[in-house]
Amino acid sequence: MLSLTIAIATSYVVFFDYNDENNEFRRKKTRVLEDLTFERSNESLRRILDTIKQKGVAISVLWNSLTSVLSSTNHEVRDGFEVRVAALLADIVAADERRRNAIVGAGGGLVVDWLLDSVALNRGGSLGTQGEAARALAYLIADCNVNEKVLRRPQAVRNLLRFIFSDHLLEQQTRSNSFETADPMKGRSMLVAAIMDIVTSHDDNVDKIKLKPMLSRKAAMRDIAAALQVVEEGGMYWNEQPAVDVSRPNSLIELEPPYVKSKHKTKRMFFNKLVAKYATFIPGLWDDLHCQHVAVPFAAWALANWAMASDVNRSHIQELDRDGQAIMTALVAPERSVKWHGSLVAKSLLEDRNLPSDEFVPDWGSSLLSTVSLASKSDDVPLTRVALSAFLLSIDRCPGAQKAVMEKSLYLMRETAKRMKKHESVQEALAKGLESLCTGNMHLSFDEGQKWSSILLLWVFGDSSSDATRSSAIKILSRILEDYAPSSIPISQGWLAILLSDVLKHRTASLKGTAQPNDKVKTQIDQANVVFGTQAAKQLASVVVNLTVNWLGTESLEDLLCIEPFCTSFKSFKKSVPKVNAVDSALATLKGIKTMSEICSDDTFCQTKIIDYGVVSLLRRLLLKDDYEKLAACEAYNASTVVKSSEQPASDPSSVLVPPAAHIRRHAARFLTILSVHPKVKEFILNDKVWCDWLEDCANGKIPGCNDLKTRSYARATLLNIFCNDDDKKHRCPHFTEMVYLINPDLPHWKHSVEERRETGVDTSLDKDRINPFSQVHEGYLDRDTRTSDDDVNSESVSDSDPSFDVVFVHGLRGGPFKSWRLSECKSSSKSGLVEKIDEEAGKHGTFWPAEWLSADFPHARMFTLKYKTNLTQWSGSSLPLQEVSSMLLEKLVTAGIGDRPVVFVTHSLGGLVVKQMLHQARTENRDDIVNNTIGVVFYSCPHFGSKLADLPWRMGFVLRPAPTVGELRSGSPRLLKLNDFIRRLHKIGALDVLSFCETKVTPIVEGYGGWAFRLEIVPIESSYPGYGKLVVLESTDHVNSCKPISKSDPSYSETLHLLRNLRESIHKKSS
Repeated sequence: MLSLTIAIATSYVVFFDYNDENNEFRRKKTRVLEDLTFERSNESLRRILDTIKQKGVAISVLWNSLTSVLSSTNHEVRDGFEVRVAALLADIVAADERRRNAIVGAGGGLVVDWLLDSVALNRGGSLGTQGEAARALAYLIADCNVNEKVLRRPQAVRNLLRFIFSDHLLEQQTRSNSFETADPMKGRSMLVAAIMDIVTSHDDNVDKIKLKPMLSRKAAMRDIAAALQVVEEGGMYWNEQPAVDVSRPNSLIELEPPYVKSKHKTKRMFFNKLVAKYATFIPGLWDDLHCQHVAVPFAAWALANWAMASDVNRSHIQELDRDGQAIMTALVAPERSVKWHGSLVAKSLLEDRNLPSDEFVPDWGSSLLSTVSLASKSDDVPLTRVALSAFLLSIDRCPGAQKAVMEKSLYLMRETAKRMKKHESVQEALAKGLESLCTGNMHLSFDEGQKWSSILLLWVFGDSSSDATRSSAIKILSRILEDYAPSSIPISQGWLAILLSDVLKHRTASLKGTAQPNDKVKTQIDQANVVFGTQAAKQLASVVVNLTVNWLGTESLEDLLCIEPFCTSFKSFKKSVPKVNAVDSALATLKGIKTMSEICSDDTFCQTKIIDYGVVSLLRRLLLKDDYEKLAACEAYNASTVVKSSEQPASDPSSVLVPPAAHIRRHAARFLTILSVHPKVKEFILNDKVWCDWLEDCANGKIPGCNDLKTRSYARATLLNIFCNDDDKKHRCPHFTEMVYLINPDLPHWKHSVEERRETGVDTSLDKDRINPFSQVHEGYLDRDTRTSDDDVNSESVSDSDPSFDVVFVHGLRGGPFKSWRLSECKSSSKSGLVEKIDEEAGKHGTFWPAEWLSADFPHARMFTLKYKTNLTQWSGSSLPLQEVSSMLLEKLVTAGIGDRPVVFVTHSLGGLVVKQMLHQARTENRDDIVNNTIGVVFYSCPHFGSKLADLPWRMGFVLRPAPTVGELRSGSPRLLKLNDFIRRLHKIGALDVLSFCETKVTPIVEGYGGWAFRLEIVPIESSYPGYGKLVVLESTDHVNSCKPISKSDPSYSETLHLLRNLRESIHKKSS
């Protein structure tokens, strides 16, 4: 027994003198040795120990001695010795962190291996030895500084699993050894608690799943196999060899049967984290669990750690679990911890693209989605996120998984989305998953599309929604609209209604407190737009509710009708209300688009916001598709079916109302032009070949329904905007807005290669002359003091494909960019009913002489026509004063690059004063390019010194309420005199040529009964002639028709053409 006592003492000394030079430990070692009784002296013993330590074989000698001694002793002595050694080790590791580090590192891990072997009862052993060894391991596993080293030991996981399943053996043994003084169940309870603490330590924090795995990167196949077996079958075989043979090298534990599995029925359990962040455990907390309820979570935890550790481990797991059943068992297990780690294993395997994706993946996907749904019911966000991430990988890798979800499990995703509204990460993942399911050949059913619509719209407009969530939701909504039009019209109109409501909230808030005196008129316009927009939003909401209730039914769209702005209309809706038809629906959409474009036209913040909310996708739908025509066709077919079945007489075809589809397309195109300068919109359209081709065909007039001049101009302007290279710092990129219309947008100088630009990529810098037909022209003709010097001019020749200058048409009061320049039917007879419609019906409808005549007779110029809002009286709404109108147009022209080359303005009535004010303001603001490059101005009946039309309402102000612009046209206005003097000076120095036309007939202003009409000479000859330039008196021509020629020989056309040709010839002479 002396040798045994020396061995125990030596083990204690070696363990705590190993790599430790601290004097305190040396003193403790000396005191231990002095207390022992030996046959040799203390000095001799210390010399022996020092020699062993220096040779680095201390632990080997110790364990060899123990083996030799134990092999020659009887069973009781051997078991008692093992109990004492295990107890001593447990007391040592319980002391402090440094001692635990020493034990773990001793002998290269041999001590830990013996402890693991002891708790596994690989060589039989006693209750006491297992209990004390379990107590020692409990302290080691609970210490976060050493537990990785313990768990990474060979067969560590397998031995711990054997320990867990050994409870049935303990029932067969009784404590018969006198050396066993400790309660073995205490150590077992402690180790089980430590294991479960490790298992549950991170299963409520999804952000820590990417941390360094705790197990080996090169796990043994048999260890992985044991874990898979436990997970799949709930038990394991006991025929493996032990890691360390301490006691009986050749004996094995006899088990009947050799396979051990819990006989207890599995209960539904959810394991939670033990203690917040301390490396500790609570003994007894898990004592009521059966062995299977500990072993299966631990095995699943081990598989998750191995899978995350390396591709080698993942390959082994895949090889051993070829049918995926073990992982599948973990995914459907009732315990939360097993589901958690099973999801992690599935996620790791699916992320590894080197591993095959077999037929079991669809089952994994369905199980993962079920886990997501169950976790969301209990508001278990971490488990929801982990399972959801694995689910997304399953549908990304396996088409079969996508099909299975689309056919059976979409409702689980939808329910989860409703429950987890406050958790953005979950919403984003669900949106991404649904987008993945809706790509390619997969489509949501119409019923599913309706049910998802409310969730998708909430994703789009939610304040907490991420950009990724919005993007996915917008793509899915667009796909639904594409697949099920015209039945999807309520969804598209609902989208538009929420968009408009959001815009109105923003504009209403911005208008509060901004009504300063100098902004009064602008504020009145904004307020009028808000009022009109509010009415349009209510109408849209009412139409959505009506269509849903009377046409589609509320079952699938009930969730949509329960959100604002539809909730109020839905609650107050009565089925007795007449059914909305296609025309009413289209009119509501038209008002919504028109109002939104008015509100956001100059509001960058508003534009950015609605772009993020998917307005571009809505505009694409309105432009490229004919939903409302299809809806009208469906209504007509249904009506004919009813008539046929009831044998009633058919209605008159002339009484059938047609939806204003062309107007919707025009205003959608206008809105798109406004937004097309935004980088996100540019990228969106450039990446959409179908849309680019449609815009090109529309601009060329090749698409039915796109023959409208405004729509064609908008299409070309949009293309020019998106193909402009804003990154080119050497050349300014012109941007066109909705107020600048392009005349004949199909001409060669407007075109560019869409396909070539697309092939270079969105971010590629392109040659300016290729993507932008607005290169600078030769300016050598400018030899006057006020023009650019010859040193700065470009020597490139002027050709028809590179027009030499611009011609800009500017209409007058109550005119328009196209209607003011129609051909005339009778020069002295204008149709009018009220003063506000003075130019509404004049001329031949559908004609436009700048495009039909001038472009052919003078193909050497780019031609534009401008639009701005004017009113004669305030009864028709607010309009801006002259200065603000001119300032706004100046900004639009400069932005469009007009004024960078020679320009001629052709104006009618008030338009002449607008151009005068614009040039004057440009000179004041040192924008000299547009002033210096203005080489000519044509004035049709321009009131240079005032108008009688302005004098009349001013005298009757309380009745007619003249608009601000009209008030500025009073005779003798100081501003008009100032502007005329400014243009006179430019003409005097030869900076520009002036051509003026004068009316000679009175113009009917208000018509009465019996042919009576109030007529007025709006601009008399003394006001039409500015006092310089050429004056042409138009015989028998009233004010409205002064700019509307009857034929090409009409002076109102021929004189203008002659002026343009002379100016071009002058440019050529100067350049040569």
